[in-house]
Amino acid sequence: MRVSLDTLFTAETPEGIALALRPAGVVARFYAFAIDTLIRAALVFIAMAVLSALGRLGLGLFLIVYFLLEWFYPVVFELTLAGATPGKRALGLKVVMDTGLPVTPAASLARNLLRAADFMPVAYGFGLAAMLMRSDFKRLGDMAAGTLVVHARAISLHGPLPSAEPAAPARPLAPREQAAVIAWAGRSTRLTEARHAELAQLAAPAIAAADSASHDARPRLLGVAQWLLGRR
Repeated sequence: MRVSLDTLFTAETPEGIALALRPAGVVARFYAFAIDTLIRAALVFIAMAVLSALGRLGLGLFLIVYFLLEWFYPVVFELTLAGATPGKRALGLKVVMDTGLPVTPAASLARNLLRAADFMPVAYGFGLAAMLMRSDFKRLGDMAAGTLVVHARAISLHGPLPSAEPAAPARPLAPREQAAVIAWAGRSTRLTEARHAELAQLAAPAIAAADSASHDARPRLLGVAQWLLGRR
């Protein structure tokens, strides 16, 4: 049996919109980790130079600073709008939940505290092995926290929508119905005219005006798609 390799991870938002996320591989994450390591090392050196003049008090403060940099440096940056440390941002990466939504504080804390498990037995051996065995390149911390490291630009599974006058649907639509209408509109340039009209006619009685079933339903449904995307 042949199995095709696909590095896209499909996630569905609570609003029912499907996103294609591209998990970041080992090489990109290694370079991001190297950049962050250099930044942390520079901050540690600066803290050591500043606090060394305070004697034993300075040593105690330095140990606190070192602990915070080691364990909470990634957490602080992952919880910003960018969702990424400086190293990840330099490589165009970010951390998200499996749903494609921004990472939560609990998930960020869990994935970073479990770096201790990923590090074992030496040099992130377990973490590297886990990443190489999975198509989404999750390390142990990501599996436990339900997170993904992805290329920052998510891919929407619907294409650009044709222009149409926005129109509200005839009734409230469930999230999956909204996603179906938007996806149908986005595929308008990739479907034949006959197939596009056929799909529109099937959906019209349920979500468009009552007289749509007897006419070309496409303009009405395209207007509904525009309305669902907030173009009102």
